[in-house]
Amino acid sequence: MLIVIPNVLSGEALQQARALLRDAPWGDGRATAGDQSAQVKNNQQLPQDHEVTAALRQLVLEGLSRSLVFFSAALPKRIFPPLFNHYGGRANAFGNHIDSAVRTITFGEAMGQQVRTDLSGTLFLNDPADYDGGELVIEGLPGQPRIKLPAGDLVLYSATTVHRVEPVMRGERLASFFWLQSMVRDDGRRQLLHDMDMNLLQLRQQQGDAEPLIALTGTYHNLLRMWAEV
Repeated sequence: MLIVIPNVLSGEALQQARALLRDAPWGDGRATAGDQSAQVKNNQQLPQDHEVTAALRQLVLEGLSRSLVFFSAALPKRIFPPLFNHYGGRANAFGNHIDSAVRTITFGEAMGQQVRTDLSGTLFLNDPADYDGGELVIEGLPGQPRIKLPAGDLVLYSATTVHRVEPVMRGERLASFFWLQSMVRDDGRRQLLHDMDMNLLQLRQQQGDAEPLIALTGTYHNLLRMWAEV
């Protein structure tokens, strides 16, 4: 599963995020890496419990909550509190790795809660013209996508994939990243539901709430009822 969602952050929210990042207290990105990932991770990251991180996190979560496409694609049950990273200079890459299957929240009100990582998300916070390199490369998908999106856009992809961030050769790459546990853990079922939901939305805009569309909407919800873990 790989879905690009434009404009999760835009306008004032994106400006606020950039202002907060301007004087951000970056630290070693390996602080949240597992044993294997730590060997190939060479970037910087904001401390999880810093006030700047908390303010940025709130902006990201509000953006996600406003996005109907995000909800349709992810069907989120639990979101790991978003984190923030910086690639540039000598700390400029993250080699091939796979995300841990379960992440434990170690800070804040949700401390101790565990999140099964069904999906990974990267929300880009500056534009591609600001840096050379820095593509998110996801292996095992057709064409081996190399992803580099405009500021404010989000990519969601299966956390089961091997992926990497290519070296940033000029400038700096800024992003938020997070994992989430979906109500529907199976990628194929979740993709089917998302495709169905988006097509129903398009048909509803074209034809209104005709009886067949109401019936198909019922089918969507019955499938979700069968597969959701809540």
